[in-house]
This record gives sequence, structure tokens and C-alpha cells, in this order.
Amino acid sequence: MGEFHSGFIAILGRPNVGKSSIMNAFVGEKVAIVSNRPQTTRSRIMGVATREDCQIVFVDTPGLHKPRTKLGEYMVKSANDAKEGVDAVLVVVDAQRIGDTDRAIIDDVSKMKCPRFLAVNKIDIVTPEKLMPQLQTINDVDFDQIVSVSATRGDNMDELFGMIKGAMPQGPKYFPDDMITDQPERVVCAEIIREKALNNLREEIPHGVGIEIMAFKKKSDSLTEIDADIYCERASHKSIIIGKKGEMLRIIGSQARFDIERLLGVKVMLRLWVKVREDWRNRPGDLKTLGYEN
Repeated sequence: MGEFHSGFIAILGRPNVGKSSIMNAFVGEKVAIVSNRPQTTRSRIMGVATREDCQIVFVDTPGLHKPRTKLGEYMVKSANDAKEGVDAVLVVVDAQRIGDTDRAIIDDVSKMKCPRFLAVNKIDIVTPEKLMPQLQTINDVDFDQIVSVSATRGDNMDELFGMIKGAMPQGPKYFPDDMITDQPERVVCAEIIREKALNNLREEIPHGVGIEIMAFKKKSDSLTEIDADIYCERASHKSIIIGKKGEMLRIIGSQARFDIERLLGVKVMLRLWVKVREDWRNRPGDLKTLGYEN
């Protein structure tokens, strides 16, 4: 057996550039939820990618943005804290548009002393004619490597992983081989429910959705029962989440149950309730209850 390399790498970028998709691809399982809504990831989530000769711990962070709520402030602090004590940093930008916010993040990270990588993601949905001008805007950045990738299709992902692995120091195996995330099962289950709500609901509602797991009971080796509350900020939102004759809530529950069963490897009975908590994103007590606290 040769040398074993291990380390931690923070994934940074503005909202909705594909940070979670990249981490999930490297880990090989869904450990962070994915949606086309901005600010999907709300907390720092670790994904552990273990290979024969290395273990790389990816720290997926909330998108860096100008916060408008207490929850937003928590998310930005969480992302900035992730830069501390890592062995490398991966900045992700969207191939469709590399703008001022991306540039500010790149300039900030370029001052860091650790290895720095830049992934231009989503090359599967942009033409070469549109991609080239975007790449021109970052051809002067002071990073160790710049790679164009598609997290969903897999383009150049092995190459990017190899570069990151090459930057990791010799070190121990921090986590067991079968551990893919630092998040407890009930937290991942709550996030899966939130993902399904994000993907099915109208534009204005998702930011105001929070999930609290009220009960998580293993009834037998083949069945787990989960009760969860979906919090929203207005009574009008509650009726939309429930839908006509409960149809929307059934869709959210059915999709969430499918993913949770895959995660836990058992049958799941999932019961969902919708409750109104006005302005919960600005209330420290509610943020703490839902797992968002500094």
C-alpha cells in the first residue's frame, strides 16, 4: 500500500452554480440537496469521498450573497467560516454567466495561501460560442487550476478530482469507509423533504419553507416512521403547499419518501403537516429549532 492522502476542501461560490451537484458527484451519493432555486443549501454540509489511496472531505457551503434575513446572515457566516482550516478551496462558477459576484469571490479566494481550484460548471447547457467569452473574463485569475466541467453529465469531473487529490497532504483516514456525510440521518431526511418542496412549489414560497422532524421511529428492521412539520410564513402559502384536495402535499411526500427509502435502505412511512410560522427566518428561536444557528 502506497502513501495515503487526505484533507478538507471548501466549495465556494454564489447561489445556484452547482456546488452541491459537484460534491454529490464526488461522494457518489446525494448528501446535499439540489434544486434550481437559489440558496438551496442553508448550512455547511460535509461530503466524504473515500478511495483506496485517499479520503477527501468536501465542505459544501451556502451560496455567498447579500443577506436580507437572519437566516441569510447565518448562511453567509457559515460559508465564510468554511474557509478556515481547509487544505484547499474549490470555487464554482456557472458557465452561462460569470459576473461581478463571482469575480469578488475569486478575488477574495486568490489571497488565500492554500491550493485554489476554479470549476466552470454546467458546460453541458452552454454553446462553445457563449462559453469562450465567459472564460475570457477569468483568464487572468491567480488559481492553481481552472477546469470546465459538467457535474450532471460528468465531463472532466475525474480530471478535477485528480487535481484536488494531488493537492491533499499525506494524512490519516478521518472517517470510516462507509460514512459519506457528517449530517445525522434525520437532518438529511429533513433536507430531502425541503428539496422536494423547493422543486414543486411556486417561485415566491420556497425561501420561506423550513422542515422540522418531529418523530423518527425505527418500528422494525424494515420500517421507519417519520413525522415532519413543513413551516411556511403565511396562511396563503400553507394552502398552496397543501394544494387542491391535498395533491401538492402528496406529491412532495411521495417524492421525499422515495429518496429517504433509498437513503435508509428500509420502507418509510412519512407523515407531513403544514404549519404557519410568520417571519420565522428572522426569529432566532425558530432558526435554532430548525437547526440554523451560529
